[in-house]
This record gives sequence, C-alpha cells and structure tokens, in this order.
Amino acid sequence: MRSKLLAAAALAVLALGSAEPAAAQPRARTAAAAGLQIDSQYYTLPNGLKVVLSRDPSVPTATIGVYYGIGFRIEPRNRTGFAHLFEHLLFQGSEHAPKGIFIGSITNAGGAMNGSTRFDFTNYYEVVPSNALEQVLWLEADRMARPVINQEVLANQQGVVANEVKVNVINQPYGGWPWLDMPQLANQNWHNAHNFYGALEDLQAATVADAAKFFGDFYRPSNAVLVVAGDIDYAATRAMIDRYFRPVPGGAKVVFPDISEPRQVEGKFKVKQDKLAPRPAYSAAWHVPRRNTPEWYAMGLLDQILVQGQDSRLFEELIRKRGLAGGIQGGINIGLGNMYNYNGPMLWTVGLIHDPAKSHAEITAAMDAVIEDIRNNPVSAGELARARTKIRSNLYNLADPATRFGLIDLLAVGAMWENDSKWVNRLEAGFNRVTPELLQATAREYLRPTNRSILVIEPAPQPAKTGASK
Repeated sequence: MRSKLLAAAALAVLALGSAEPAAAQPRARTAAAAGLQIDSQYYTLPNGLKVVLSRDPSVPTATIGVYYGIGFRIEPRNRTGFAHLFEHLLFQGSEHAPKGIFIGSITNAGGAMNGSTRFDFTNYYEVVPSNALEQVLWLEADRMARPVINQEVLANQQGVVANEVKVNVINQPYGGWPWLDMPQLANQNWHNAHNFYGALEDLQAATVADAAKFFGDFYRPSNAVLVVAGDIDYAATRAMIDRYFRPVPGGAKVVFPDISEPRQVEGKFKVKQDKLAPRPAYSAAWHVPRRNTPEWYAMGLLDQILVQGQDSRLFEELIRKRGLAGGIQGGINIGLGNMYNYNGPMLWTVGLIHDPAKSHAEITAAMDAVIEDIRNNPVSAGELARARTKIRSNLYNLADPATRFGLIDLLAVGAMWENDSKWVNRLEAGFNRVTPELLQATAREYLRPTNRSILVIEPAPQPAKTGASK
C-alpha cells in the first residue's frame, strides 16, 4: 500500500425509528432476478451522526467504519496534504485512550484496522471478533470527541507524512502517476487540481492551531457516518451507539466550498520528466458525467468495455494487436477508490508504461481509433450484456469481501451523499437501464478529444559521466 492515503479498503438521515424485531433478518443473498439486496437499518442521532447497521452473521466478526465528510479537495489553501496529515493525527490517541491503546486494543483482539483520505471523505475502519464490538465503539467515540492534538503529536506525524511523500512520490519511479499528477493537469478548480499529497513546505508549516481548527470545522458528528456491519444484534448495537456517541456535541452544519469544474472545451497535453523512470509512460483522462445520472451509469459500462480486462477494446487493440505495451490500466477514480466513493468532479483515466520505441503520438492514434469507433458506432447487445456482467461481478465482490471493508464503504457513501443506506441496492438497476443509444450519446459527449488531457512521463536524461576510467 502506498500509505493510509491509498489504504486497503477496496476499498448512514432519518429520525430514530421504532425498535427492531428481536430476530432481524440477515442480509439478503442475491438472486439474479432480484439483484443485489443488502439489508440495512439507517437512522440519525440527535447530534447529527448518521448511523448504518447491516446484519450478516455468516462470519463471526464485526466491521466498523467512521467516515467524516472531509477529503483533500477542501483542505486549506497553502496547507496542501493537510487532510491526509490530519488523518494521521487521529491515530495518536485520545483523552481516555492514550497513544497506543487504540491500535493495541484492536490487534490484541485479533482484529485489523486502518484509515484513508480520499477526494471527499476521510475514514477509519476496523474488523474485530464480534464480541469486541463495544470496545471499538467506545474507542471511536472517544477519538471523535477528544483526540489528543498537541505539538508533540503534530511534529511526529509531520515527519511521518513527509517521509511518505518522499518514499511514494519524490523517490519513486512514476511517483504520483497518474493518480496524483493527472487531476492537477485536467482540472481547473484549485480544490480539484492541487497536490493533495502535500508539498513538503506546506506540511511543515502546519501548526497546532491549524489542526485544532480543522478538527472543529470538519470532525464532528453532524459531518460523519458510523457504519457497523457483520455478526451483530440490531437492538444491542443501537444501545451501544446511543451510549457512546449520543453525548458527543454535534456542531454547526459544515459549509463546503464550490468544487465544480467548468466543461472542458480544449484538449490538454503535458510532458513530465522522471529521472527514476526506466521507461516512458502514457496516460489520458476524460471528465466523467455527474454521479448518479443516467450518463454516469453509461460511463461505468464504457469503462468495462474499453479498458477493464483482457476482453476490453483498448487491451485488444493496443496490447494484443499492436504490442504497444505489456499491459494497460484504467478506471474512474483510479488509484484512490472506485466509481462509487466520490462526490464531485472526477476523471476516467487510462495509462500504460510502454516501450521507448513507441511514441506517444503512435499511442494516441491507436487509442483514438478505439475511442472514435465507440463514439460513432453503437455497441452490440452482446457486448453491452458482457459489460453489465463484468460490472455486476465487480459490485458484488466489492459488497461482500471477507473483511466487509468494501461493504461498509458502499453503505457509508450512500448515507453520506444520498441520505439512504439502501442506495447500493439500486446501483445494478441503474446499469441495467443503459441502452446502446445512451452509451453512444455518453461516449460522444464525454470521450471528445476536447475533453481529454494527456500526460506523458519521459525518463529524464542522465548527466554525462566525466573523467576517464583507468
């Protein structure tokens, strides 16, 4: 893993309802006709904390996630990387659980934990034996209410994050490509286009006052979602959550900045030299439709048709037929999540590391041939059906891993942005409604050359050696 910023997760607002029946139904397993059906309960505490519970007794563990509605898009100006830095700070202890207690409690119970910072949220998550659930809820509530934020903690984590930047970007071949570099090229709004991993000078300039303000502005129950999924009893879990989280002050409603992007009307191109890269690399990105629109569902299927798997059109043309590279990667929200867990402007990105004998102009021409074909000719019913099967398989796998990290992610973002934990159950129907006509119309608008940004990585020339050898 690159860091907690790219953590392992493949990675709910209704009034309090009536008491649940004692024998709650387990999470429904899907029949093909019914589609994905995740059983969940969703309510909101008086302090504004959204809560999602999902019972699945198939494995005797519980997975807990706390999601805060603050990602690196809206971190302070001149404090790039601050959202990620602050994520680190919350692992440094709270008032009643000093440094080491949180992590030690999880590992001693045989569990696992981590956290991550993404475009639109920061999350903390754990999986533990179900009999350790109450302890984890207490720890998370104490961290939400009373984290330790002082100069010692800040200085320590500034060093940790600075080392991450050096290891993962500055001293890494292709460091930041394309997940960090491409948004800075393709976007115009600073919130979407800055170096969110952080410039070293910005990270070192952060103060305790900055951290305290950031916590007060964004880390509050009214800007958070708590998800508990697994081998749980609904009534008992609600009682625990009420006991530990209800007393946490809610705070005022968060005011978010404008993160919208103007429609791109001119193609962009940039060459970045990389002294550590052994071979050149090529990436292209297109802005995608707004989340939850019919075109967004169509874009998800276009992603499957064009770049996902060895049956994809770009793999067939660029790799198998032309031999331009050994492989190709791509996706919506590549490197930092998936097409479901963001809430703002986003890119569909394709990238490959290629033979130096192949020029970027040759790659662009080959890619254009594939893209223009799908823009100008409708896909067959068989190809569309195959794309639906692939995306359904991906969604089912994401919703039901052994750790449930993917499941709590889907439940959390549904609650956070759709105000409905059962949003996940409607995704498959959205893909099923896409027609060949909608697919082609979406490709014509969003896969335009004028909506594209191309970023090329070139190995930097090495300085000539001086002096004769003996």
